[in-house]
Amino acid sequence: MDDERPDVLTIGRLAHRTGLSVPTLRFWSDEGAVPPVARSAGGYRLYDAESVARVELVRTLRELGLGLDDVCRVLSGRTTVAEVADAHVTALDAQIRSLRVSRAVLSTVAERGSTVEETALMNRLARLSAAERKQIIDEFKEEVFGGLDDPRLRERMRTYSIELPDDPTPEQVDAWIELAELVRDPGFRARLRTWMELNTPLPGQGRPPGASIWWARQIVQTVVEVRKGGVAPEGPAAAELLSELFGEADRAAVLRSLEAGIEAGAENYRRLVARVRGQESSPDATEELEWLARALRAAGRT
Repeated sequence: MDDERPDVLTIGRLAHRTGLSVPTLRFWSDEGAVPPVARSAGGYRLYDAESVARVELVRTLRELGLGLDDVCRVLSGRTTVAEVADAHVTALDAQIRSLRVSRAVLSTVAERGSTVEETALMNRLARLSAAERKQIIDEFKEEVFGGLDDPRLRERMRTYSIELPDDPTPEQVDAWIELAELVRDPGFRARLRTWMELNTPLPGQGRPPGASIWWARQIVQTVVEVRKGGVAPEGPAAAELLSELFGEADRAAVLRSLEAGIEAGAENYRRLVARVRGQESSPDATEELEWLARALRAAGRT
């Protein structure tokens, strides 16, 4: 019989040679990926040595994620492996981005112990399009910074953007979820607007006292050092430090700006923006700013 010849393989012998199951080979054969080279007198499928190589190629392409339709197109010469691979790279990139978003959302849900409603909201925020994310940030910018009469601030806000990259890390997605929730909160917007108004110069005047706290990180670093030295905010050493930092500036105005920034959560906002952008941010300085506020209050009572 033909199927007993050593150069002819039945589907069972082909399965043994390739390590695949007979049902898999039969399915591939039915789909045209591994057609039989002949039929036996009894109608059974017969294969040859080239069929073994073809099975190996089909298996390789399937392991790389190609569907049988694409495999058949490659094997028939209607397209090339390179062309199909390029299309699949694009599809896989999209899948990877989606999986990263899903992982970030699930990680945040697990960490927060979120409810079903919170989970749904986070998922929607994470999967917003670039245009939708931009709209959220633009609305936030207009409400918080709009109308403030400071040419430098207007220019900074014109170029200011918070963009999630096309291929974000889970950390960036997590930061975006938290930031999007924050900037959509009317209470946060109002607090940040109050803080910005206290730090924006009026026409014809210089920068308000206290504004430098938020832009000059050396002030924070100075407080870091004195706290390491065990200086209490209510003691004389703290009073001397205030004189060095602020001179004859209006201490009450400085304190108002400082308290407004702390209440608004300006440090948390700053760090979230840096995380979304994938940038290194300086350490959270909230404790240092609260120490400084205590020192200013103590000085005001003396």
